[in-house]
Amino acid sequence: MQGQSRMDRELLDAEMIAGHLVPPGSVFAFLAGHRRELFPDSFTADLFPSRTGRPSLPADLVGAVLVLKELYDLSDAQTAEAVAFDIRWKVACGRSLTQVGFDPSTLVYWRKQIAESDRPGRVFDAVAEVIAQTGILAGRRRRCVDSTVFDDAVATQDTVTQLMAAIRKVARVVPGAAGVIGRVARLDYSRPGKPPIDWDDPAAQDAVVSDLVHDALPVLAVLAGPDAPRRDRAAADALGLLALAAGQDVEPAEDSDGTDGRWRIARKVAPDRVISTVDRQARHTRKGKSRRRDGFRGHVAAEPETGLITGCEMTMAAGPGSTDAENGVQMAARDRFHGPAEGGEPGPEPQPPAGQPPGAGPADAPQQGTGLEVYGDSSYGSGEARAAYRDAGHDTVIKPGPLRPAVPGGFTIDDFTIDEQAGTVTCPAGITRPMSKTRTVTFGAACAGCPLRPRCTTAKDGRSMAIHPHEDLLRAARTQARTPEFKRAYPTRSAIERIIAWTATQNGHRIRLRYTGAAKNNAWLRTRCAAINLRTLLRHGLARRDGAWVLA
Repeated sequence: MQGQSRMDRELLDAEMIAGHLVPPGSVFAFLAGHRRELFPDSFTADLFPSRTGRPSLPADLVGAVLVLKELYDLSDAQTAEAVAFDIRWKVACGRSLTQVGFDPSTLVYWRKQIAESDRPGRVFDAVAEVIAQTGILAGRRRRCVDSTVFDDAVATQDTVTQLMAAIRKVARVVPGAAGVIGRVARLDYSRPGKPPIDWDDPAAQDAVVSDLVHDALPVLAVLAGPDAPRRDRAAADALGLLALAAGQDVEPAEDSDGTDGRWRIARKVAPDRVISTVDRQARHTRKGKSRRRDGFRGHVAAEPETGLITGCEMTMAAGPGSTDAENGVQMAARDRFHGPAEGGEPGPEPQPPAGQPPGAGPADAPQQGTGLEVYGDSSYGSGEARAAYRDAGHDTVIKPGPLRPAVPGGFTIDDFTIDEQAGTVTCPAGITRPMSKTRTVTFGAACAGCPLRPRCTTAKDGRSMAIHPHEDLLRAARTQARTPEFKRAYPTRSAIERIIAWTATQNGHRIRLRYTGAAKNNAWLRTRCAAINLRTLLRHGLARRDGAWVLA
C-alpha cells in the first residue's frame, strides 16, 4: 500500500534543528519547504492500487530523493548513505537526525515501477506543471534541439562472447535445454570464459565460430522448431537472443554455403546490430567520423533564453526511432509550454523566419508563425521533418545539409529547374526530362555533346538524379540559410550546447548510464532533466505564494 508522510515532526527533526545550515534558495531548502506540494500523494498513487500491505515510502520522500540523486549523479548506495548521513539531504527529505536511511535496492524497485508505469516521466511532468503555472515560458516560441550519445555501462561483446552467453542463457532458462546442448554441442559451455585457443590465429578463430554456429543451429531446431512447445516469455526471449546472435555476425566461410559447417565472422556490420546480450537495446553509433560510441542517444529541446528543458527523449543510439529529425518533430509536437503570455493576453505577434513567407504550406495547415520556432543543426532538417514542422504551424531555423555536386565546383541540384506540376526537370543547358514514378530523372544521351558536361557529370551514361519528395522545402531552406536574417538568428541554437552539457556531464565528466534498456534510461533522462529544470527555476526566483507557484 502507499505510504504517507506524517504531518507532525519528530523530536530531532533535521529541518527544525539544522535547517538554518542549508543555504536559502538551494534545491535542498526548496524541497524542505515544498516537496509535499511538488510531490503529493497522487504522485505515486497509481503504483499502489491495494490499500493493504506494508506501507511504501511516502511520495514526497521518493520524489525528493529521485531529484537529488540525479542532480548529483549518485549511485544507489551513495544515495542511501546521503539520506542517512548528510544533514542537507535529511532536511530536504523531512528526516530526523537519528533516522536511518533505506536499503539501496529500494531505489531499484522504484525505478522499475516508474519506468514500467503509464507515466514514466512523472518527475519531469511534476516540475513541468510548476513551469507552466509560473508562466515563465508563456509567449516564448523558440526551441533549440540537439542530441548527445550516452555511453552504456555494459561491456560491448564480440561475436564469440555473444554466442556463448546466448547458449548459456538458453541452458539456464529454457526447460530441457541443458540436456539438448549436452547432446549436440561440440564445445563445453559449463566452463566460464572463451575456449582456450590462439586468438591471433585466424584459422583457429574461424574454427571456434564454426563450432558455435554448429551448436546453436540444432539447439534452435529442437527447442524452437515447429514441434516445440509454447514457451513462456523468459524462454522465448532467450531463444530469440540465440537466433539473433547466430545470425547477425556470421556468414558462410569463403567458397562455402554453410551446409558443410564452415562459418566465419561476417566481413560487414549488420544493420541495427545488438552489441551486448546484457543490454539488447544498446547500439553502436558515431558522433563524428573518427570516434565510435556504444550506448543510447539522448534528445533534448530547450528554451534558449531561460535555459529550461521543454522536452527530452532517450532512444537507441541507432536504428528505428533514433534519428534527430524524427525526435525533433516529436518533441515539438509534445511541447506543453507554448501559449499566450501571462494573464491570458496574446504574446508578441510572431513572425516567420527570414526566407520563409507567412502562411507557407498547405491551405488546411496551421498558419505559419503561430507555433514554435525550432532551431537545430542540419541533422534536424530532413525533408520529412520540415514538412511535419510546416504542417503543424512551426517555423524552422535549421541549417540545411550541404550540397555535394557530382563534379567538384560544378552544378548542384539547385541549378536544375523542377516543375512539380508538369513532373519535369530542366538542366542548366535547358534540356527538359520527365520524372519517373520513383522521382528519378535521366538525361542520358542528351549529355553526350553538351558543352556544360564537364561541370555537370563524369558518368559515361550522362547525368541522372533522384528528386526528393520534399525538394521544394529543402530548396527553400537553402535559400533561407543565405539570408542575413538567418545568419543573425541561427547562433541562438548554440544555447542548447550548454544545456546538453548540464544534462550529460557531472563535475566535468561524462555521465555513463547505469541502467539497461531504453525504457529505464528514458525515465532516468526525464528525471535528470526535471532536476535541472528545478535548479534553473530556483535561479529565476521560484517561490510559492497563496497556494500558487510564482517567480519572485
